[in-house]
Amino acid sequence: MEVILRVDIPKLGKRGDIVSVKDGYARNFLIPRGLAYPKTEENLLRVEKEKKLFEKKKEAEIERLKSLSEKISSISIRIKKKTHDEVKIYGSVTKEEIQEALKKEGIEIDKRSIEIKEPIKELGVYHVDVNLGKDIVAKLKLWVEKEEV
Repeated sequence: MEVILRVDIPKLGKRGDIVSVKDGYARNFLIPRGLAYPKTEENLLRVEKEKKLFEKKKEAEIERLKSLSEKISSISIRIKKKTHDEVKIYGSVTKEEIQEALKKEGIEIDKRSIEIKEPIKELGVYHVDVNLGKDIVAKLKLWVEKEEV
């Protein structure tokens, strides 16, 4: 049976591909789960509409991430830490602290998208990468300052 895939399926094909599969696999797995349509003229048109809608959503998501990247790159956050001499801080600056500081600025991101190349253990200015996905990376300016006692 020939079917039109609605989603990418590893080792079978990509969204919109027309593939030939065994009848039982199509009837009992792909079609009931909404992973494929039977190959008909109506379904070919339906898949084309879905592709266009998917592309529009993808472009909108990329634009949203680009604007978020610009917003993150335009701000600088300050984190105050206790020090045990003039430059060294107790512990290090964590991804959670950076995430909380961004949350105070109105930016909600997952801490796993924050990339700290090496531990931040001294006062100073740092540039931290924030990987937003879809090959969009924002550069965040981070100021680590001495906490006044």
